[in-house]
Amino acid sequence: MTWSIVARDPQTGHLGVAVASRFFAVGAAVPHIRGRVGAIATQAFVSPLYGTDGLVLLAEGRTPEEIISVLTARDDGSQQRQLHLIDAAGRNAAFTGSRCIDWAGHIVDDNVSVAGNMLAGPQVIAETLRVYKALADAPFAERLLAAMDAGEAAGGDKRGKQSAALVIYRDQDYPWLDIRADDHPDPLAELRRLYAVAQERYLHVAQTMPTRENPHGLTDRTEIDRKIAELEAARIAEGRPSPSFATPLKPV
Repeated sequence: MTWSIVARDPQTGHLGVAVASRFFAVGAAVPHIRGRVGAIATQAFVSPLYGTDGLVLLAEGRTPEEIISVLTARDDGSQQRQLHLIDAAGRNAAFTGSRCIDWAGHIVDDNVSVAGNMLAGPQVIAETLRVYKALADAPFAERLLAAMDAGEAAGGDKRGKQSAALVIYRDQDYPWLDIRADDHPDPLAELRRLYAVAQERYLHVAQTMPTRENPHGLTDRTEIDRKIAELEAARIAEGRPSPSFATPLKPV
């Protein structure tokens, strides 16, 4: 009862999943990512094991096609499930069980896939993919959000709206961005608001967090404070509203 986009940014290797549904807290069940390993969306009659075990298999070097075969072969309920995934090299694959509720299907493209079930029609995933590809020069998070907006405009989940999520991993085991609207009348709009708020301070701080290469991180706040002050001064000088109320990318 969901549609999602799973993507790898070929310029950076960053991995992302965006998802929306007429279902509570879809972000708690669908996205599974690990930096430098891969990203998975498990949906329809969700099996969380497709996500957790799929990441283990990706880390072992198994291909996405092999992983789909392994996970579905051991699962008597596989024909009610949907799964799409990508590895750190950009190899991807998707599966839609024959008993997923119409409309259900998927599209696999270069470094990206879109899949959904119980949708208004195939135009939902087609528009999601089209807009994602059309915004190749936009920041990764904004591409994913704009793509989901396009899918919603094309009909989205045929039952309506309730929750959405956006998760992006860079090259670590923890997310660079993980935002969710678990129960909201316009969850994709709420994701945009949260993303705008994250740009005020959170994402600047995220740049300083410890990494495996630099377990100390950056503890000098001077540069963070300078960037935040510059952004705020520019916003005020230009008479722009608070980022909390930022508008989405112009439709493509």
